[in-house]
Parts: sequence; C-alpha cells; structure tokens
Amino acid sequence: MGKLLESASVSELTPARLRAWARETAARDTSAGRVRQQYAAVRFLFRRTLGRPEAVAFLSRRAGPRRLPVVLSTGEVMRLLGALRSPVFRTMFLTMYATGLRLSEACALKMEDVDVERGVIRVTGAKGGHERLVTLGARLAGVLRAYACVVRPAPPWLFASRRGRPVHAEVARRALARAAQDAGIPKRVTPHVLRHTFATHSLEQGTELPVIQQLLGHKSPRSTARYVHVSCSTVAAARTPIDDATFAL
Repeated sequence: MGKLLESASVSELTPARLRAWARETAARDTSAGRVRQQYAAVRFLFRRTLGRPEAVAFLSRRAGPRRLPVVLSTGEVMRLLGALRSPVFRTMFLTMYATGLRLSEACALKMEDVDVERGVIRVTGAKGGHERLVTLGARLAGVLRAYACVVRPAPPWLFASRRGRPVHAEVARRALARAAQDAGIPKRVTPHVLRHTFATHSLEQGTELPVIQQLLGHKSPRSTARYVHVSCSTVAAARTPIDDATFAL
C-alpha cells in the first residue's frame, strides 16, 4: 500500500488508478497471502477512514492465484521423520502426519487427550476454540506408548520441552526445516505441509471427503475439496480424450 500512497495523494486515487495498482500488485507479489493483505489494508482505508467504499468495491477478498498445497510423497515423509534427531519432534510430527493436526493443536496436546480405549485423540487447541476427535489408530497408539515410556514427557503435556512446558511452535518449525534440508527434500516443508500430506494421502487411500473434512476440522467442504486436485490417484485415474478406443494414433 505504501507505493500506492507514494505515487499520488489520496484525492488523486481514482477508481481507475486503484484498479491499475491492484493489477500491478497481483502481478508483482508471488504470495496470494501478501496480495490479500495489501487489498485488505486499502479496503480498510477507503471504507473506514475515507468513507469511500464504492472506490474499492471491485477489490476481491480472494486475491492472487490459487496455488495447490505442497504435498510430500510417502518416501519423503519417511526421510523427513528419519532426519529428526529429537524423539519429541519426531513423534510430534509423526502424530501430525498420522492425524492431520495443525502445529498449534499438536503443541497443545495433553496426555489425557489420547484415548487408547476409544481409539481417538481429543483436539482441544483447535481453531476458534472448537473441539473435535481424530483417529488414533493402533500403530500410532503403539508409537505414543513407546514414546511415553522412553521420553517420559512432563505432565500434562504430551510434547513438552526440557523445562516442562509445551513445545514452542517456532522451535518446532525450525527443527522441521532443518530435517527437510538434511533429508534432501527440495520442497519448502512447513508443519502445515504434513497436514496437507495427511489429507491427500487419506484421500488416495479411499477415505471419503466428508470424513477428511471432519478430521481436519474444516467448516466448509470447499476447503477440503482442494485436495482432490493434488491427489495423484484421482488425477491418474481420470480418462483423457485419447483413452477412447476409437481414437486413432
């Protein structure tokens, strides 16, 4: 927004000039999130401060190109987890991949949230304060049981620091980035990539979209539907025009 105000006074910011700025911003910034932030700031300025909402009515909240989420292959997940030296981080990120938890949700997990009898994990640190249940599974239950015996995390936290506090999100991000580099994974790997990978791999293994939506805690099915576009099995199973037997090659 700074460049917009530098180029002209507020009184000179006509709808035509605003449209030109919006096009330049969308073309210049590669991050859709950054474009949305810029648009939101200009909308606020004109609607709330200047009282000219009609001037920015054209600015969409969904700005910039929609990019497909980054997804790891099964082999990359295994290499990534193998490169994590800390058993706390290794187990935490394995849990995130196995359940689709957000980083904040994994950091907030308590021992009492793991219900082995019912085969579920209760997620209490979810977005908006909502609670939900995710699948524990026999294999993850065994991993967490072994982890608790070896690491003996400080109650009540399942993934605790040496000081007995929940693992700090930024420390976890750095540990994962280092592991991705050590594992030779060229993709930009963040904790949220494990969530994308969980959803995509679950879809490829036959889990229905409504179930994945519930496990991820998505309010809208549209948020979950995007994983169809990155599912290799979904794309590979689609017929192409030349698959028709009558097509001559």
